[in-house]
Amino acid sequence: MESFEFSTELVPGLPNELGLECLTRLPYTAHRLASGVCHRWRDFFQSPDFHYHRKKLGYTQKVACLVQAFSGGTVNGPKRPGELPSYGISVFESLNRGWYRLPPVPKYPNGLPLFFQLASCEEKLVVMGGWNPVSYDPVADVFIYDFTTQQWRQGKDMPSKRSFFAIGACSGRVYIAGGHDENKNALRTAWVYDLRKDEWDQLGELSKERDECEGVVIGEDEFWVVSGYGTERQGQFDGSADVYEFKSGEWRVAEGIWEPGQCPRSSVGIGKGGKLMNWAELNTAVRVGARGIMLGGRVLVTGSEYQGGPHGFYMVEVKEGQIGKLEKINVPDEFSGFVQSGCFVEI
Repeated sequence: MESFEFSTELVPGLPNELGLECLTRLPYTAHRLASGVCHRWRDFFQSPDFHYHRKKLGYTQKVACLVQAFSGGTVNGPKRPGELPSYGISVFESLNRGWYRLPPVPKYPNGLPLFFQLASCEEKLVVMGGWNPVSYDPVADVFIYDFTTQQWRQGKDMPSKRSFFAIGACSGRVYIAGGHDENKNALRTAWVYDLRKDEWDQLGELSKERDECEGVVIGEDEFWVVSGYGTERQGQFDGSADVYEFKSGEWRVAEGIWEPGQCPRSSVGIGKGGKLMNWAELNTAVRVGARGIMLGGRVLVTGSEYQGGPHGFYMVEVKEGQIGKLEKINVPDEFSGFVQSGCFVEI
């Protein structure tokens, strides 16, 4: 978007060009307060056009949203006998190395659904699927967190209940594929959710069933559904991927892109030349439970050196496809636990 049009002054006493520049420079943490000044400012700060304008001028920042288990109010905190952990979302701001926790979803005040999936879309965090944290029944819920209003809202349910599916987002749409249904049958179906329209459309079928697959969006061109296994091949992870091309709207198969038998869940990254890589192979310090979240030119990598070992958090510089050395970062105790999954949100 090249320009905004205003019928009156955006900031009284200032030319609109200067007023726009001032508001664009506000940190995202001030947007909720600024939105309460007047209706015009509220509409302005909540407009997708404002996000694109900030992004164009380089004022956005990428934060990591991490799924972690909480007990006693903290990550990996003390448990009472018989108590199950509740899942929430921790946010890491790489610019100031700050941490905080998102508020709970009103429908699930004691913790989000187990094994839910998340993706970022137009400055918002989208959460969907998983298991009811009390009954363990699969759910089709969709929730959207708006960092401007700092509130959750409920979106249109997924077309069917599914878990352990691939997810990715691009240009205001969230793509899902594979996983398994409420009867534990692996799925081949794929759908796309339009965030603005709050609507779902089917994308056809994958070449094969893919349970516990991983989703990766490469640039603004493709959605990759990596590995997975069929109903009759429990745990036998495949080495191929189904690739959806956004422009053509067609699927193709990519063979030999993943180590057969190796679980891809949250371990898939994009390395040199845009090729897929396994974060667990980056360094022995993160070879167990490795997760990687791209934050611009750097990556937040988490993992352990051995099963049951302490969880480490590291920043890694990525320059022209080259992966740098791990830089260990200090993390508050309440956020230092295992990371189940995560994504970045550009705010």
